[in-house]
Amino acid sequence: MHRPTIFQEDNLDKLVAFMKAHSFATLVSAVEGVPFASHIPLVVTETDGVVTLVGHLAKGNPHWQAFDIAESLAIFTGAHAYISPTLYEKDESVPTWNYIAVHAYGTPNIITFKDAPEQMDQMIDEMVDTYEASYKSQWHSLSGAFRTSMMKGIVGFEMAVTRLEGKYKLSQNRSLIEQHTISDALLQSADPSAQGVGQEMQQNLE
Repeated sequence: MHRPTIFQEDNLDKLVAFMKAHSFATLVSAVEGVPFASHIPLVVTETDGVVTLVGHLAKGNPHWQAFDIAESLAIFTGAHAYISPTLYEKDESVPTWNYIAVHAYGTPNIITFKDAPEQMDQMIDEMVDTYEASYKSQWHSLSGAFRTSMMKGIVGFEMAVTRLEGKYKLSQNRSLIEQHTISDALLQSADPSAQGVGQEMQQNLE
């Protein structure tokens, strides 16, 4: 993505924390030469500087056919907000939008129950542990036939991230006075997303 230097964020810990906090991502691949997107929850882990994404798709979703052969892109986004030019010191100003986005690139490796049942079991456990750990005992109490049928109906994947790009567009190109004015205005907004951007701006100013 286009990342002017002033908006670039490359701190691995910061980016991983953001991805974990906003893990319902958009996964984009090329299927038969055409961009194809799926909106899915992902499990984000980092070990010794290597970030890995784990998730799954319905077997009927053709998206997984692009895995194993080419690079995909996972897009993580958070709060965003319209920034009015009335918040700037000069009248000759134009509107913009503040937001945070992280792009993670890599080639997903396919996981199926038929080829790797133990790995599929582990993937499902990781998903449950991440999103509803209290459900784990119920999941394992279900009949083996039911759990097997559910796992046969999905295609899992594991994607080692080979490139990570963070963009924190939080008015860093404006004066400190304007940044404080904008963050204060966003924090007073009735829109939770605007409030979230205001909080991110305040943290960035500290």
